[in-house]
Amino acid sequence: MLIDARQGVTLGVREKRAAVVVPTPKPAPGTAFPPRRLTLRAAPVFELNLWCGTCPALFKRLTEPEIADLGLASHRLNAGLERVDDEVLRVYGSVLPKSEYTVLLLEVTPSLVQPRSPFDYFTHEQVTTWGIDPAVGAPEDPGTSYYRTFETPVASNSHLYEFLVPMVPPTWNDAERVDQYADVSVGGLGTAVAYSILDLLQPAVAEGQDYYEHWVLTHFLLDGHHKIEAAARTGRAIRLLSLIDQRIGLATPSDLEVLISARSRSRRSRAQSRCAAP
Repeated sequence: MLIDARQGVTLGVREKRAAVVVPTPKPAPGTAFPPRRLTLRAAPVFELNLWCGTCPALFKRLTEPEIADLGLASHRLNAGLERVDDEVLRVYGSVLPKSEYTVLLLEVTPSLVQPRSPFDYFTHEQVTTWGIDPAVGAPEDPGTSYYRTFETPVASNSHLYEFLVPMVPPTWNDAERVDQYADVSVGGLGTAVAYSILDLLQPAVAEGQDYYEHWVLTHFLLDGHHKIEAAARTGRAIRLLSLIDQRIGLATPSDLEVLISARSRSRRSRAQSRCAAP
């Protein structure tokens, strides 16, 4: 469910001062694209798909940071947001890279996914479109568990997939804190916060069984690791403040307008969409 949205919000500080960054270095001699990595406190945490737009999606874990949550605006987030909050944006603007952001307040019901499991996007939906890279001989492996939160068709030839990626594996979470959030008698789960990237990806040629454009919205969790695990464990909905960096993602401002519309629809899988098509 989409609760609130804003586009073209200016946030952030100079890249050297930001806690979370996706640097954009010049390509090395003889290469077409530079590496694309998400860093947290100057340490590379995830390898991302390349900048080309025809490569498959990727968020491959490189390292685990010592501290996952940034621990900002805790009181407001624990109480739960009813709309995009200017004070919360101001606080997170002090740790984000300077950019224009599309800000979404979502309600999601996360499901924990293990690599190579029946619900793993990289093993299933991605393979049906890109096939398996013959140089590797296997599907992409994110090297970490992650959460699936939403998917729906954008158009007949494009489909939105949404993932929530914790900075550290859920097994690192404090079990007692997760239990506290999971206790329904305590109240709501509050709001989590993520730095998000929207990529529009499609192979240059049709090599897989189902050729279409993948809209991949990836939320990298900044705060709320314990809340999200509790929501996944209990099957409860939780609110997510998504800060989508318009400068870094492989999407245009008009694409983000389409995303907002798509995010207001009901959840539907690619298989359900294909069965419903005339």
